[in-house]
Amino acid sequence: MSQQQQRRPQPQPGQDPIKYGDVFNISGDLAQKPVAPEDAAMMQSAESRVLGQTQPGGAAAAMQSAATRNEQAGIVGHRDVTDVTGDRGVTVTETQVPGRRIVTEAVGGQVVGQFVEPMPVQAGRIGVVQESAITIGEALEATAQTVGNKPVDQSDASAIQAAEVRATGSNVVTPGGLAAMAQSAAAYNAECQRDQEKIKLADVLTDATAKLPADKAATLQDAEGVASAEMRNDPDAITTPGGVAASVAAAARLNQNVNI
Repeated sequence: MSQQQQRRPQPQPGQDPIKYGDVFNISGDLAQKPVAPEDAAMMQSAESRVLGQTQPGGAAAAMQSAATRNEQAGIVGHRDVTDVTGDRGVTVTETQVPGRRIVTEAVGGQVVGQFVEPMPVQAGRIGVVQESAITIGEALEATAQTVGNKPVDQSDASAIQAAEVRATGSNVVTPGGLAAMAQSAAAYNAECQRDQEKIKLADVLTDATAKLPADKAATLQDAEGVASAEMRNDPDAITTPGGVAASVAAAARLNQNVNI
């Protein structure tokens, strides 16, 4: 008995696709693209490879749910992949800090999720587990890994300056420090016409802890101050997903469970 080739269901009249912008807080071309089954499969594979399993409530689960509905509605086929995802792929990266790891998930270069997971830490000689809070400097280093290819703009520079002020307790910008580097980078980028020649966040924030004259554990108050500075200087009054404010906020939320 011959097998019939499986056909894609006919799109249901009036039914709109579930797009990336409906599922995640993103912008640009990707936000307008329907979530496709192969996109979800790629994210599931990436989560399993990096984290050991797919995460309940994570990006892969959200993408799978949206892709399934799009396929059932006949909007996408079972083997379809979004062009942005096919060209730039999906990534799951982790930044390890004492006792924790910060996991960032991205589709087509855009951050769609970021969360913090506990990790085993060494026990002291009397068997008490020692936990360390995430510092502002470590949060900035996480930014370099998650959105390091983003050209530095004024909102980034303002957020970095606010973070440095919070970390050091001083309103004086340190010559040659992170804030000074970020402001110089933003000014240069504003006049630079070619994106490939612009100074990126990774150029400024890599090894941020070593570049700070002082550092401290990130708090919710620090996160609010950094977010306010970033939004004030953004044309749309928003923060960058996975950016400076987002990384400091993630560290601050984690630190609520640590005695600092």
